[in-house]
Amino acid sequence: MGPVANAGFLNPNLYKIFIPHFIPAYRQSISIFALSSSMPKRFGNKISLQKQYLYSVLLVLSVSLLCYAFTPYMGYRVVALVLLVTVSLIAISFEIFPVLLAAALSAFIWDFFFIPPHYTIHVDSTEDAILLIMYFIIAMVNAVLTYKIRQVEKLARLREEKAKAVKLYNTFLNSLSHELKTPIAAIIGATDNLQAGDNSLSDEDKSQLVSEIAKASFRLNQQVENLLNMSRIESGFLKPNKDWCDIGETIYEVVRRVEEDKPSQKISISLHPQLPLCKLDKVMLETVLYNLLNNAIRYTSSNNRITVNAVCFTDKLEIVVQDDGPGFPEEEIGLVFQKFYRLKQNDEIGTGLGLSIVKGFTEAMKGYITLENATGGGARFTIHLPVETSIIKV
Repeated sequence: MGPVANAGFLNPNLYKIFIPHFIPAYRQSISIFALSSSMPKRFGNKISLQKQYLYSVLLVLSVSLLCYAFTPYMGYRVVALVLLVTVSLIAISFEIFPVLLAAALSAFIWDFFFIPPHYTIHVDSTEDAILLIMYFIIAMVNAVLTYKIRQVEKLARLREEKAKAVKLYNTFLNSLSHELKTPIAAIIGATDNLQAGDNSLSDEDKSQLVSEIAKASFRLNQQVENLLNMSRIESGFLKPNKDWCDIGETIYEVVRRVEEDKPSQKISISLHPQLPLCKLDKVMLETVLYNLLNNAIRYTSSNNRITVNAVCFTDKLEIVVQDDGPGFPEEEIGLVFQKFYRLKQNDEIGTGLGLSIVKGFTEAMKGYITLENATGGGARFTIHLPVETSIIKV
């Protein structure tokens, strides 16, 4: 390196070169990190440490080679800015040691290939020597600070996720305890009256108590089934058991099950007159339809009407469950299929599992479900299922 005495650390030309080039580059690298820090998952998290070393070296070499090709059109100080931005981008995604390697390698390449005299680590100008030192320091500091920021962000994200999980857990326990206690209390109360042997109970009263026990038992069983179905969905081993199914018969059967609970709303069915047999998982489809109808009954009033329509287009089955109730807030339509989610402006108590099970079972059958507010008011759920069809009754 050249003698420091020829330039001095207070040489104004040195600061004219350093400040306009390196400070904006460092600010740019921090800005790039700030924009990318909101991403939930980074590319680097999915790459092994060995590959991170390889990719860091390859990226620095590729950028250096590109810059070398354009050397006649750009000065070596501009090359330093490009390499510094490259190191900053690597620091956003990779661990600290691959980034430090990239910083050191980029400093060596800039010195050896770009700073005159070329193809030597010797630097004649004191200004270039100090620039090289400052480049190396800034690249290293940038790597360390970016890594520290990522660690702090990761810790904050984990704390936030933990707080959300605790809140979600408490909400779920509260709603589940209510959903389980209500039918259990009804069963205990009815059985106590029946076992008391009170002669004042008429046959009609006893029949009503037995009916209450049956309803409460069915409701309790439904909650247990929802929990089991949710665990099956999350396990990832949910596979449809396809068989030929009469769609019309299945819909009528589900509606009969729903009407056994004597809902105040009226349910009407409209089927295409030439609806073929479809090959799908009947149990899954029944669960999907039951949860949609049960959801419509819970969130509409007695004067509302619920309709079920079904039509099949060659190899695609569409079933629509629609009501003329209040519908859904537009900002919450994209959230209602999330696990444990309940509408903000609704006082109904529930576990928030019904619609998430609907989505999970529909996707398990390779289909999808859409939700929109109907033009005349109310919610419109449309189930889209790919199916094999047959006109012949089997």
